[in-house]
Parts: sequence; structure tokens; C-alpha cells
Amino acid sequence: MTVRLTPAPLTAEAFAPYGEVIETAGASELAVNQGTATRFDDLAAIDVAAGGGRPRLSIFRAAARELPLEIALMERHPLGSQAFVPLMGAPFLIVVGGRGDGFAADDLRAFVTAPGQGVNYARGVWHHPLIAIGAQADFLVVDRGGAGDNLEERALAPGAVTLDL
Repeated sequence: MTVRLTPAPLTAEAFAPYGEVIETAGASELAVNQGTATRFDDLAAIDVAAGGGRPRLSIFRAAARELPLEIALMERHPLGSQAFVPLMGAPFLIVVGGRGDGFAADDLRAFVTAPGQGVNYARGVWHHPLIAIGAQADFLVVDRGGAGDNLEERALAPGAVTLDL
């Protein structure tokens, strides 16, 4: 049996079991730079200190994926959260599977971001690697740097899960 995932719109409420949606909508605003800019603070709880970790700021360049996409691999980061913010504002797809030692194919959920939304996967949440759609996309990534193994990957049975719009 194949599980077919269709992404739901990304909302803070629906994504709460997996982490946080990073967006300015609903965030507190503070005028800065003599009123020429607006600052939005504390958009996500960056959790990277376990085991002596430190924040690491990166840019990931993701190739656009063809749909339908077979979900063949999930990953998690047991020592820290991982935040993705699209630099080009384009929507992207998210597949998550919850926390814990494992996940079931029929428990996976898929979301599509609105333009400009990002996500912060909570520590230990199973998720699919980046899924850019339509065109190559750059993402600002905040995750854990430092010693320790902060990546665990699990393969899914071939053909078990597909993702399509």
C-alpha cells in the first residue's frame, strides 16, 4: 500500500507538534533604524545548546524537485532545532513525521508554505530534506554547530509514500 500525501496550507496551529512557523504575521513589531525599518523578534525558539552546541548560520541552495515525489528518506536532528527561511520568498513543501525513535508512513503529514513563511523543526522531529518547488531556491538555515552527531536518517520502503500537490 502506498501512502499519498497532499500538502495542507502551513499554519502555526497545524505545525505546532513539529516546531514553529517562522513568519511576521501576528508577531510583535518594533520600529528601528529611526523608523525606517521594522524588527520582528523571537520568531522561533532556536534550541542548539545541548552537548555544548552553538548556533550555526548557513545558506542551503535547494534544487527544484519533480512532483510527484517519492518520500524515500526522513531525517532528524537529536541535538538541536533546525530553521529554514526562504530567501527568495517562494513556497516550498514540508513533510514531517513527529518525534521519537521512529515514525510510521501513514503518520506523515505534508504542508505547503505561503510565500515568505519558514519553519523551525523542533529538536528530534523527523522531517524530509528540503523540497523546493518550481525553481532552485536559497534558504537561510539556523541549526546546531559543534561536536556530536546531530543527524539521523531513516529510509522508507520503496514506493511506500508519495507526495503530490
